[in-house]
Amino acid sequence: MKSSKNNVYTVSRLNGEVRQLLEGELGKVWLEAEISNFVSPNSGHWYMTLKDSRSQIRCAMFKGRNQTVPFKPVNGQQVLVKGSISVYEPRGDYQLLLESMLPAGDGLLAQQYEALKLKLAAEGLFATETKRPLPQNIQRIGVITSATGAAVRDVVKVLSTRDPSIEVVVYPTQVQGATAAKQIINAISTANRRLEVDILLLTRGGGSLEDLWCFNDEDLAHAIYNSALPVVSAVGHEIDTTISDYVADVRAPTPSAGAELLSDDKGNKTQKLNLTFSRLRQSMRHYLLHQSTQLSELSHQLQREDPKRQLQQLEQRFDEMQLKLESALRHKLANATLAQQQLKSRLQQRSPAHKLTLEQNKVGYLTNRLKEAMKARLVNANQQVNYSAHQLETVSPLATLSRGYSITRDGKGNILQNAQQVKAGETLTTKLHQGEIKSVVV
Repeated sequence: MKSSKNNVYTVSRLNGEVRQLLEGELGKVWLEAEISNFVSPNSGHWYMTLKDSRSQIRCAMFKGRNQTVPFKPVNGQQVLVKGSISVYEPRGDYQLLLESMLPAGDGLLAQQYEALKLKLAAEGLFATETKRPLPQNIQRIGVITSATGAAVRDVVKVLSTRDPSIEVVVYPTQVQGATAAKQIINAISTANRRLEVDILLLTRGGGSLEDLWCFNDEDLAHAIYNSALPVVSAVGHEIDTTISDYVADVRAPTPSAGAELLSDDKGNKTQKLNLTFSRLRQSMRHYLLHQSTQLSELSHQLQREDPKRQLQQLEQRFDEMQLKLESALRHKLANATLAQQQLKSRLQQRSPAHKLTLEQNKVGYLTNRLKEAMKARLVNANQQVNYSAHQLETVSPLATLSRGYSITRDGKGNILQNAQQVKAGETLTTKLHQGEIKSVVV
């Protein structure tokens, strides 16, 4: 069976089409991971690997993007990044081209909120045409909130003031914490099963994004959207906006305002005006969200088809080759330095100066030994001289003289041992221990 020539790919064509496929299908993604192998060459681009305990992916963040990052990444740092999947065609590696980077934890809830909002908007859960109007002549309102919170007291107070005939059925639930979203979903299900109220008011007081996070749950959004009963969302304050607000049929800025919307006060025209403004604001938010989604899609399409991508691929290729060249040069330089040190060591070992130094050391060693031997010999000779001197002194005439004896000589210097050896008138010399005596023989 023969293949059509047009179906035979080159590597470049295959990598190029894979890149277009990945960039067109996946779009932008959020990723939390640990940085490793971070490199910042002279071009100003950043290259790194993002990994978790089981997998890793190569990443590139070009100079125009990384200038907005308020910190310098380091290996081992946990970060939250946003980027688009692409393929580095020269190697056929798929990689993530980063657009933004935050330390892990900073803004994570906000990013998850924005991501879920875009997803649900694309699914049509925020569409204006699906919103139901408020029922006429409301007789019973189902309030889904905490039974002990301030919100239920505010709602009951407003309703009792404006229209005491309206009954309130409270479906108690947690409105904060890990299990709150599931409890709220169960409350909506219970109200739809009983069908004992005309409308549902989902409400609680204000708080931080984390406090209100249960109202940004995806399953809760679908429960509100699929509810047979109309739902009014009155969560937090005017500045607080949750996913529940977007999905609900009507959004009220506060619990009290929600109660006002659901109670009929014929003398208060402000109610209808507020309702009109609320719907207008909600329509504007939906319209802006739709436009933002379209803008994001067009921006992504423009980036995918932008010639700058080719330039970025070339720049990345250049940086890669530069890093490889620098690594090879460092390796070659290290080898050359090691070889030079080895040759220098061998040369020093065979150098005349080295041998001369060894001989000098040897001469010095022998000189020291000679000096020590001479010193020992002198000490020994000195001891022998002292001993001989002592022996000589023992038999010396001088020693005899010191004991009171004397020596007498005649005029010729002969020692006299007999008195007959001298004559009258001869001069004699007597040597004592100390001094001499001259005497004449009588």
